[in-house]
Amino acid sequence: MVLEGLAGSLRETIRKISRASYIDKETIKEVSKELQRALLKADVNVKLVLNLSSTLERRATEEKPPAGMTEQDFMIKIIYEELLKILGEDSKIELGEQTIMLVGLYGQGKTTSAGKLAKFFHRKGLSVGLIAADVHRPGAYDQLEQVAKQVNVPFYGEKGQKNPVRIISNGLDQLKDLKVKIIDTSGRDSLNQELIDEITEIKKKFQPKEVLLVMDATIGQQAGPQAKAIDDAVGITGVIITKMDGTGKGGGALSAVADIHAPVYFIGTGEHMDDLEVFNAKKFLSRLLGLGDLETLLEAFQETEITEEEAEESMNRLMSGKFNLKDMYEIWEKFAQPGIMRKMFDALPLSKMPGGGKIGAEDLDNAQDKLNNYRVIMDSMTFYELEHPDEINAKRIMRIAKGSGREETDVRNLLREFKAMKNNLKAMKGNRGFKKLMRNQIKAGNFGLENLEGLQ
Repeated sequence: MVLEGLAGSLRETIRKISRASYIDKETIKEVSKELQRALLKADVNVKLVLNLSSTLERRATEEKPPAGMTEQDFMIKIIYEELLKILGEDSKIELGEQTIMLVGLYGQGKTTSAGKLAKFFHRKGLSVGLIAADVHRPGAYDQLEQVAKQVNVPFYGEKGQKNPVRIISNGLDQLKDLKVKIIDTSGRDSLNQELIDEITEIKKKFQPKEVLLVMDATIGQQAGPQAKAIDDAVGITGVIITKMDGTGKGGGALSAVADIHAPVYFIGTGEHMDDLEVFNAKKFLSRLLGLGDLETLLEAFQETEITEEEAEESMNRLMSGKFNLKDMYEIWEKFAQPGIMRKMFDALPLSKMPGGGKIGAEDLDNAQDKLNNYRVIMDSMTFYELEHPDEINAKRIMRIAKGSGREETDVRNLLREFKAMKNNLKAMKGNRGFKKLMRNQIKAGNFGLENLEGLQ
């Protein structure tokens, strides 16, 4: 995961502060140095790092914690607030009629982002069209055409045409009845005057409402100068940071965003057309620091596509004690969707994580494999066995194992975990606050933070 190294360092710093018996000048200096090392290692701009650490030391020394807040929590609060300044103010792209121009270098994920963006608007009920104006990269036309088919939106391009202005002019005319037109412009291997002149001409002639810079999270320190040059030429209105699911350091991209003072609208979290998240700086930072993000956790539950009726029926079965393997299979099938489990783990506070928050990509892969393994086993059970797991005896276990191609111990482990899960649900059965909270959220269809009172 991108920024995983930074996240690990920051979380360790937070743990040290939390465990400290008191906060003195020496502790503040030590925390400041640790923060500097972590940020510089993640490719965050040196000037930004020095400003942040200087401000941190000054505030931690001069300011006093509010009534009721410990020195340790106040120190964490200062770190959170200062890091939030790097990420910038949240700003959402408007959901209305507009032309959007995508700019950026080769390999940054511009064409894929065009498709993801088109799907985002399409889901919001807006008609969308894609225009292929990258006339330099071989295969750019074919790639965008294929992307358009994937997300089921209209596409316009002129294969072999070398004049991007003519293509865009014709494309905007052809797609004039659509609410949102997205222009995929040319990139280069490196920033040069030819590229600057081309995108400047396009911007001047067509005056798009949004000029979005698509930037790879792994780009490094060169991100700043590149973003600044493009911003000077066309005036960047927003940023899409791609490959946030990779192993890059990510600090260079975040530094570039701070340099040009443009909001991050979206982050790309995978290769699928659904892997585009609306960026929320506070939520992102909370997850980075391991402070948890209940709103994102509940959004992950919503993304499982469980309807309100299904959710209420499931809740009633859970609370009635009639929960069986069939119900568990249905739940696991929902959570097996790509990215759901990762989002859920990212959203949990460190204090709620096994091993104090050390959940890596390997752990998630193992959990996903285990989930898939159990689903295969349950596929070999009869309908009666799924509804009456207590009646699965040794003979049935042998048959299920053979039919699923798994070991008998795997089947027994599944039954053991099901029993433990059922016992946990029984323990929650008497918690009136939990039941009331869940019922109110399901009926209201509102999963915001305002409904989280009493969840802890």
